[in-house]
Amino acid sequence: MKTLIEPFKIKSIEEIPILTVEQRTKLLNEADLNPFTLRSSSITIDMLTDSGTTAMSAKQWAALMDGDESYAGSRSYFKFEDKVRELTGFKHIIPVHQGRAAERILFNVLDVKGKTVPNNTHFDTTRGNIEFNEANAVDIPCPEGVRPDIIADFKGNMDLDSLRNVIKEVGTENIPVVMMTITNNSGGGQPVSMANIRGAAKIAHDNKLPFFLDCCRFAENAYFIKQREEGYADKSVMEITNEMFSYADGCTMSAKKDGLANTGGFIAMNDDMLAEKSKTVLIVTEGFPTYGGLARRDLEALAVGFDEVMKEEYLSYRLGQVKYLGDKLVEAGVPLLLPTGGHGIYLDAKAFAPHIKPENFPGQSISCEIYRISGIRSVEIGSVMFGKKDENGNHIGPAMELVRFAIPRRVYTKSHIDYVAEAIIEVYNNREKLRPMEITWEAPFLRHFTAKFKFVD
Repeated sequence: MKTLIEPFKIKSIEEIPILTVEQRTKLLNEADLNPFTLRSSSITIDMLTDSGTTAMSAKQWAALMDGDESYAGSRSYFKFEDKVRELTGFKHIIPVHQGRAAERILFNVLDVKGKTVPNNTHFDTTRGNIEFNEANAVDIPCPEGVRPDIIADFKGNMDLDSLRNVIKEVGTENIPVVMMTITNNSGGGQPVSMANIRGAAKIAHDNKLPFFLDCCRFAENAYFIKQREEGYADKSVMEITNEMFSYADGCTMSAKKDGLANTGGFIAMNDDMLAEKSKTVLIVTEGFPTYGGLARRDLEALAVGFDEVMKEEYLSYRLGQVKYLGDKLVEAGVPLLLPTGGHGIYLDAKAFAPHIKPENFPGQSISCEIYRISGIRSVEIGSVMFGKKDENGNHIGPAMELVRFAIPRRVYTKSHIDYVAEAIIEVYNNREKLRPMEITWEAPFLRHFTAKFKFVD
């Protein structure tokens, strides 16, 4: 049988708010047209992010009760450490409260100030941490990765020729680390091939540079490799995962994604000296190395989550749910980044609302209107999140203008997904009514979280 079903049954439910269009219009205006500012009590379907929004399993909730809350040497940490080492093979496993803490520690101990960090595509907090440290975050996606309409198996890949050129132009002394994001979130949740991971690692190591993975969706990436890359169909997800990590010197992870939990993360590496420096920063800013700013019970939940995320029936369902939504939109003619990725669908805002210039934020306008008519919250990944201005005040936009609908893990049923598709299609069919926007206030870093907007007449 080919019918997609959830590989779980529902044991507990949570009521969701259903407001009127008039109520949502008022709340959106009060939120200065920024869905981040909306309260969850005004959201019917929340696809702002898949980070920390997972529905944990009964086994994970049971594991919480077994948490050893000892400040130092907690047995819960050692369960977590064993599981992460089984996945990654790294010598040093350092827990943190979420992924951006791992990024902050890594860029602090590598002393990135004034230097360049190449990546297939940095996501927002990674870029924010790099730029906050006065360094240069350089994105070098493969050419097909910035073309929403091109179908390719591994659009998350890094352009390896560009990596060589960046290293040559900048100099190895000015590159503290080469990074690779799997899956490529800013690029549409697209997977990275094993060949590309191996190739990027070789280039880094040939130049005596460390190679780190941003691995928050490692299991989804591994399953894509199993499905699409020659030579991997008969390998287990664990075997593929182990191989991916074997090419790296370390990794950072927000375990709020493929850890199937509501909080947590880690930084892992093999270098003893770098690990000691990282632990020193951890102790000053996060907590003791056997809890890293987390309640120890959360380490228990993560240890179970890392087991559950590796199950192929779960990963098949997870990627299939995203594809199901994408297929319904494609059938209706809605432009989106194809093929669908691992954790959500990404509308192509340039094609969706071609009458709105990038500097007037078409993705933000689309996101606001979809919330207004349906109560569905999404996030713009385009000129709001990554746009800049040159020295003359001219707008510099990213390669793509996207709107992401990130699907929380194990949360929404098929009827919820159908509702999302219906809302997106309705807005697309009335897209000429979408209005341009401008920012009235913004923070100096990661402005999309708190920026205020207005419509431009």
